[in-house]
Amino acid sequence: MNIKADFIGFCAACLLAFSPVLALAQNAPLPPTGAPPATPGAPGAPSGVVEIDQGVIQPLPIAIPAFSGPARGGDITQVVTADLERSGLFAPLNPATFIEKNLDLSLEPSFPAWKQISAQFLVYGAVTMAGDGRLKVDFRLYDVYSEKSLLGKTYTTTPENWRKLSHKIADDIYEQLTGQGGYFDTQIVFVAESGPKTARVKRLEIMDQDGANPSYLTDGSYLVMTPRFSPDSSNRQIIYMALRPTGSTVYLFDLNTNRQETVVRFPGMVFAPRFSPDGNHIAFSVEKNGNSDIYITDLRSRSSTRLTSDPSIDTSPSFSPDGGSIVFNSDRGGSPQLYVMNVDGSNVRRISYGGGRYTTPVWSPKGDYIAFTKQEGGDFHIGVMRADGSEERVLTSSYLDEGPSWAPNGRVLVFFRESPGGAVRLWTVDITGRVLKPAPFQGSGSDPAWSPLLN
Repeated sequence: MNIKADFIGFCAACLLAFSPVLALAQNAPLPPTGAPPATPGAPGAPSGVVEIDQGVIQPLPIAIPAFSGPARGGDITQVVTADLERSGLFAPLNPATFIEKNLDLSLEPSFPAWKQISAQFLVYGAVTMAGDGRLKVDFRLYDVYSEKSLLGKTYTTTPENWRKLSHKIADDIYEQLTGQGGYFDTQIVFVAESGPKTARVKRLEIMDQDGANPSYLTDGSYLVMTPRFSPDSSNRQIIYMALRPTGSTVYLFDLNTNRQETVVRFPGMVFAPRFSPDGNHIAFSVEKNGNSDIYITDLRSRSSTRLTSDPSIDTSPSFSPDGGSIVFNSDRGGSPQLYVMNVDGSNVRRISYGGGRYTTPVWSPKGDYIAFTKQEGGDFHIGVMRADGSEERVLTSSYLDEGPSWAPNGRVLVFFRESPGGAVRLWTVDITGRVLKPAPFQGSGSDPAWSPLLN
């Protein structure tokens, strides 16, 4: 996408989260990013930084007046507001309470007017049409109680990219106020399900993370499972399993060209493929005669190597962010548990020791957590633990929760939940378990996977 941005008062480190095409226009000192969260309504409170790993978070009151200008200003404001509110970290204030009107980007806001309505942060902007027909969007972010400018930025893009631009603005604000990377300018691919439970039609579908722009990638003439994005957002590839009466195949789907090619086909069942962090390999499981083992394939040479040979079910491999290890689940100990091994299959060690059955592990992009599905008693849970198995905690509980996938910032998960009646929906949860919400998509879906940040 051709989006250009100019920065005003933006920390240099934050540039790492954006595409190289973004141009730095000006860089000015910012308040410290390690300050404690401000208390809403406290005059002179320091700049707030949301500690998003905390179990209890008070959403920060933020005022987002409609961006001025006739060209998409209201639409952009709505998307930015919805993104921030859905994160659970921000509480956008009702515009009907706003006292100051007609904000001017060339002037500072009237801070007392925003303090009066207990706004801790203020975002406002303007949308204009540039001479070449492109959209130009300027916005500012202020800390109301310290009366400081935190961020100013100008984007230019083609009119049809207004929604993508809106997500980038939300990412800017999220990153500035949390110190963590944003995740709004992303997509989710999943298995869209329709028809009766005994004869489900399953198609690959892709959408923006907020549910916008959904589109099918496959026609439903065969079953699809476990789609996963390449970690390289520039090549825009998805790997997935297709199941036909003749057997299973792992395909590589190129989103730029809508072409797909066969990557892996073995005698028996091939399933649960995942990319390595460099995008050059995939790990997957092969089932033969009731036993399954984990293999790895080099996508350049198409050569495959078997990593496990235990007489048990080894499946659901997921690479560590550094590519040196793989977490997987196996019943070699009598019930499904989580294990970690070196990428060459050596040094296998068990990491899950809580009660219940552990499946579908996936390593966080930050490397600090492994998410998993856990079945205990009559319930299913989504949980996380450290890479050594310590600090396990359950985030969700229901009739059937399964298949977590990390947002690129490693602080939010998408998964699917099935009700006793058979309805299957996508949900999201943050790593504290406090922000649990249905995904903004009304259809039925399973096996979700989150993309990296888009270019």
